[in-house]
Amino acid sequence: MPIDLGQVDWLYVAVLAVFALVANFVANLLSFNRRGLAAVLAAALFAAIFVFWTYYPHGLPLPTSITDRKSPVTAIVPAAPVIPQRPSNPVTDITSPPGTSR
Repeated sequence: MPIDLGQVDWLYVAVLAVFALVANFVANLLSFNRRGLAAVLAAALFAAIFVFWTYYPHGLPLPTSITDRKSPVTAIVPAAPVIPQRPSNPVTDITSPPGTSR
């Protein structure tokens, strides 16, 4: 399965489902059971509730975004210090080899 269900924030999913349910219920009440108008109102109400929940600083301890959580799979490993390596060639002068001309 391409989706790792262990990584899903189920509380966040449940909160969004409740928002959609409330938006749909209120939209049906306001539209007097006209389906097209109810769908448009439900989408607008859900967007308003979602923006309020995600961006308004209400201070509730419930999740506000799925990007707040860090994946337990990825860990930050400090890089080992880079030590310059000495060349394996013991020649230290920069002269041309014998038998070659410049």
